[in-house]
Amino acid sequence: MFKLVCIVIGYFIGCIQSAYIVGKFNHKDIRKYGSGNLGTTNALRVLGKKAGFVTFVCDIMKAVIAFVICYNIFGKNVEAGVYAGLGVVLGHDFPFYLGFKGGKGIAATIGLVLCLAVTVSPYIALVSFVIGIIGVALKGYVSMGSICFICLVPVMCYFMHADVEITIITAFLAALALYQHRSNIVRIVSGNENTLYKKK
Repeated sequence: MFKLVCIVIGYFIGCIQSAYIVGKFNHKDIRKYGSGNLGTTNALRVLGKKAGFVTFVCDIMKAVIAFVICYNIFGKNVEAGVYAGLGVVLGHDFPFYLGFKGGKGIAATIGLVLCLAVTVSPYIALVSFVIGIIGVALKGYVSMGSICFICLVPVMCYFMHADVEITIITAFLAALALYQHRSNIVRIVSGNENTLYKKK
């Protein structure tokens, strides 16, 4: 039952759509611009660097706050925090009040991974982040870096001897992220994905 409670707490925190709120402050419904995605990358492209940065930080903090709340409520229980993080990603990706259309959950997952770095092993975050950054640097594809990062998290959880449930949950988040990035994957393969670098 405590796991379900943590997911529900995380879900409602995750439903706080940073990109949507920041967009409203800039008098834009970000869903009607760019990719229409309620995430950091679209906020960056549509609203600019400052708005993108604010969105990124806020989405990370959603997972951190949910993790800390449930971790402490249930007696320093890492699993409770991870289930809360799962709820945040689900809330971020599928907000009930926006037609269940949100972001792709990468920034929220980064927040969860930062918490795992503190409570389980710093190498989970360190290796995943480095590979993710390399993934972006290669072609300038944010989606490629995101995919590299998210897929490595459960692998690192396994090698750092995290609890089996934690590894399974992070594997589920990786599978969900791949599904959310399915159109990006098609564009990467075809060479049509948007890049951070200016094309010559």
